[in-house]
Amino acid sequence: MVYMKRIRTLKRGTRRLLSWNVNGLRATYRKGFEDTLKHSGAHIFALQETRVHRDQIPTNYLKTSMYGSVLAEAEKKGYSGVGTFFKNEPDEIHMGLGIEKFDREARFILTRHGKIWVANGYYPNGSGKNRDLSRVPFKLEFYEAVIEKLAPLHADNEALFVVGDFNTAHEEIDIARPKGNKKSSGFLQIERDSFQSFLDQGYVDTFRERCEDPHHYTWWSQRSGCRERNIGWRIDYVLASPAANALVSDAFILPKILGSDHCPIGVDFYSDALD
Repeated sequence: MVYMKRIRTLKRGTRRLLSWNVNGLRATYRKGFEDTLKHSGAHIFALQETRVHRDQIPTNYLKTSMYGSVLAEAEKKGYSGVGTFFKNEPDEIHMGLGIEKFDREARFILTRHGKIWVANGYYPNGSGKNRDLSRVPFKLEFYEAVIEKLAPLHADNEALFVVGDFNTAHEEIDIARPKGNKKSSGFLQIERDSFQSFLDQGYVDTFRERCEDPHHYTWWSQRSGCRERNIGWRIDYVLASPAANALVSDAFILPKILGSDHCPIGVDFYSDALD
């Protein structure tokens, strides 16, 4: 697997926050994740669908990256999970939402880095084992739980980034084939409405605020040719509270970074926010 050696120039006076559903951290390490991490320019790198326990990762992988990390481990091995990598130890780390049915799936980590907070979430897919939409209620409850968890920080006008794989394409512009997916989890109106509830709270979709062009996606089916033909969905986001959005100098998607069926997304923000 070939990774871009130079991902994106980081301008002087800024720092970078990246988010990526890696679809299995061990597999991504074998495909060159450490090299990507090294060249990413990220101060903070939030990962979703890590599907790993710390004792399953070779020690040298975690030591040679020059990053520290915190991992949320699901009860079921090889399933779900989030992890946050960082150049400097966070000032605060909060694991989970405090709700057992969500935390046993290890879907949420909240960290504070100086003046900014990063809420790293892997939002559930609404499809059940038989693609029967049976997990949609669970997914919607997770959305509500995250909003409630973050409400005190949001109310205090903290600089808060809410990042991760939300498993929902918000608008028709965010999906290559909207008409054919009206009944698919990830584009059900009820799911889109739940995503909208973040924006109604005052969060900003950092990428869409800065780019109104179509054909920008973050996930592609692994069916043959979907990524090459750019038949995708934009389901990964960096949302920002008003205070956090004021710090953002750029927001972007990195579709040329390979190694997962998702690609990384990110924002650059002014470095004094970390003081």
